[in-house]
Amino acid sequence: MKTKFLTLTLSVACALLSHAQFQISVSGGTAISSAGMKLGEEITISETSNSYGSYGEGSNIQIRGTYFFNDTFGADLSLGYLHGADQTVSSVSLPDTEVDAIARARAFGASLAVVYKFTNNIYGRFGALVKIGGKTEAVVYQKSVFSDDEAAALGLPEDSYSVTNYKENFHGHFPLGFVGALGYKYDIKNSNFSLFAEAEYYGISLKRNYSEIQEFNTNIYLEDGTLAAEGYYTIDNLPDGVNKRTTYVDELSNTNTDSSKELSQKVPYSSFGINFGITYVFKSRKDKA
Repeated sequence: MKTKFLTLTLSVACALLSHAQFQISVSGGTAISSAGMKLGEEITISETSNSYGSYGEGSNIQIRGTYFFNDTFGADLSLGYLHGADQTVSSVSLPDTEVDAIARARAFGASLAVVYKFTNNIYGRFGALVKIGGKTEAVVYQKSVFSDDEAAALGLPEDSYSVTNYKENFHGHFPLGFVGALGYKYDIKNSNFSLFAEAEYYGISLKRNYSEIQEFNTNIYLEDGTLAAEGYYTIDNLPDGVNKRTTYVDELSNTNTDSSKELSQKVPYSSFGINFGITYVFKSRKDKA
């Protein structure tokens, strides 16, 4: 019985392999926001407005391996890197305060999808998407003019100010999302290569887990821009109320006094994109016959 079962298994595997086709694709593309969720605010002396977007905006590169079981259906495993575009988190332009804070994704992801050929040239794929590494990087510039009392306490003249620059990396929990694409491929005659273009959708959000400040520096200047104190605050000497590491949780007690814990939130990575690439097809035994 075992011999018959092994023989049957081998026969089915050989039949599948004789019709199967494996291919590797490399592509690059660009994506825009599909979520349009609020990421921050822009504040001036006359008004306050919201800034919208998605950390999924930006450019990407992908490498995919696709295995076709027959002339129609296949499975696709993809690995990619997203170089996210800058998103405005905070923009403040007031007489005594200036803030320019942006955040951007630097993320590695993977997807497992089903591929369906509508024709020899048109195909679609859909499946699961995960983020497997990377970060959301925040880059912050802040200029603050000291009040008269603050300046006096520091022994500085009026209208002295501080300039703070820092970087903070945000990391999230393991997310699961959706990927779908519709593409067109053009076979290059007398070769195993083909070119393709496709429209792709990512639907995914990331729940924050923790963040860490990577760089921090505060300098103090006089009104005319003369440097009065360099490195007044640094990564090793953070000001009161600023934590090097912050943990994001789902619940906080109303009596909590630990400023290193904050309520978590979900941030959008969803996007619409266009990819262009090249595919190399490993011919099956049927094709070589």
